[in-house]
Amino acid sequence: MSFLEELNRRRTFGIVSHPDAGKTTLTEKLLLFGGAIQVAGAVKSNKIKKSATSDFMEIERQRGISVATSVMAFEYRGVKVNILDTPGHQDFAEDTFRTLTAVDSVIVVIDVAKGVETQTEKLVKVCRMRKTPIIVFINKLDREGKDGFDLLDEIEEKLGLNVRPMSWPVGMGQRFKGVYSMYEKKLVLFRPHSKQDDEDMVEITDLSTTKLEELVGEEAAAELRDEVNMIEEVYPEFVVQDYLDGEISPVFFGSAINNFGVRELLDCFIDIAPGPLARITEERTVGPKEDKFAGFVFKIHANMDPKHRDRIAFLRICSGTFQRNTNYLHVRQNKKIKFSNPTSFMAAKKTVVDEAYPGDVIGLYDSGNFKIGDSLTEGEILHFKGIPSFSPEQFRYVNNTNPLKAKQLAKGLSQLMDEGVAQLFTKEFDGRKIIGTVGALQFDVIQYRLEHEYGASCSYEPVNLHKACWVEANDDKSLKEFLSKRKRDIAKDKDGHLVFLAESAWTLKMAQDNFPDIQFHFQSEF
Repeated sequence: MSFLEELNRRRTFGIVSHPDAGKTTLTEKLLLFGGAIQVAGAVKSNKIKKSATSDFMEIERQRGISVATSVMAFEYRGVKVNILDTPGHQDFAEDTFRTLTAVDSVIVVIDVAKGVETQTEKLVKVCRMRKTPIIVFINKLDREGKDGFDLLDEIEEKLGLNVRPMSWPVGMGQRFKGVYSMYEKKLVLFRPHSKQDDEDMVEITDLSTTKLEELVGEEAAAELRDEVNMIEEVYPEFVVQDYLDGEISPVFFGSAINNFGVRELLDCFIDIAPGPLARITEERTVGPKEDKFAGFVFKIHANMDPKHRDRIAFLRICSGTFQRNTNYLHVRQNKKIKFSNPTSFMAAKKTVVDEAYPGDVIGLYDSGNFKIGDSLTEGEILHFKGIPSFSPEQFRYVNNTNPLKAKQLAKGLSQLMDEGVAQLFTKEFDGRKIIGTVGALQFDVIQYRLEHEYGASCSYEPVNLHKACWVEANDDKSLKEFLSKRKRDIAKDKDGHLVFLAESAWTLKMAQDNFPDIQFHFQSEF
């Protein structure tokens, strides 16, 4: 297959939602349809000792939530689909925001009963800023929920999206009979817990046919006709280019846990979703059709396989062809590196790839060379933009509770910080270590992973801090004066950069007023 053919058959998208809207279940069902897995894991069931394929970390299995982005690839109708399943929980939003830089389109999952929730609003705002094409999947139709039109109004109002239903439910909850696909002009009848092969699909190009009454009953048939007529009158006609420009969002209804409505979503996605898009760098725009390889690291994961203590950098390929065992320039370090076993993912299962194309996400085994945001190229100096990093908002002292495992604790903290989930600060005054995170749940995850992946145990102690600011000055004298006067508040981050730990907003304001020559940065990389 030629380079352009490979390029045109790539679809890379992220699945985002509020926690518990059914995002991971939808991912599983998409993989099931793609033949990538044979049996879906019951995400919340403890009776069945399977768990969702995409939730591969032990703590995710225990809590029933996703705490790390996982990457999965499968083939469907000749198209190579790359799914990035993101954490829904707000404490892991940083991971999700970074992942959104690596996708070309997004599927937003909404719970029919709960409607649009706060975390969904935040994530969609990021997508809209970037004009990322969005498809909406309204899930859990087998339960009682909000009226379909009320939900569409809520999506338009809260998320600021212009919507166009592409399928429409026949009833809901106990009365749920199925979904009518306006995209394919087909009625799909609902059979609870049926396998995808058992779904009853009936082609109905004209809803006035009496066949509809035979299939769903008179009342449901009349209701469906009225509602579809209303949709045709009220909502704009679906134009693919408007979707690609981020101007309109197709909406699908279904029940992921029951395998229902998922195939219609996937079929439409394959037809309309964009292939690999251009990426902006500080130097220029990088187009996917360019010959020369370029890509960026948007995530680092330590211990994907705890037996091997491996650390993997997730690389999104933006242009050219990535070849195994080829020297590429690591732009930040200005050195050439080659990779003997780059991998493609099926959640925690990995296979070595010889080459990969724009849109693909591959894993590179990393001995500590990479940071989030790093670029790899064939030689050109490129710095990819838009990969966010946040100043921590919650802080705790970290104490070693097992002196015999000091080395393991140091190694574990170092590797987990590289993932970008938290920041580690060492105070200059007394050498105490402070972990700063965006959300409180991160502390539990770090403690759990230190114990189970590194054999190190730690305890936390509260510390009263408002903000961590990275400081620098053009004038050495000013910097020295600042450091000597504020020495109790000075720390160094993992890379040795100076950090000012402000106890309150007032302390920060005073420091800024008293030392005008000092630059205070609120981003973790500057």
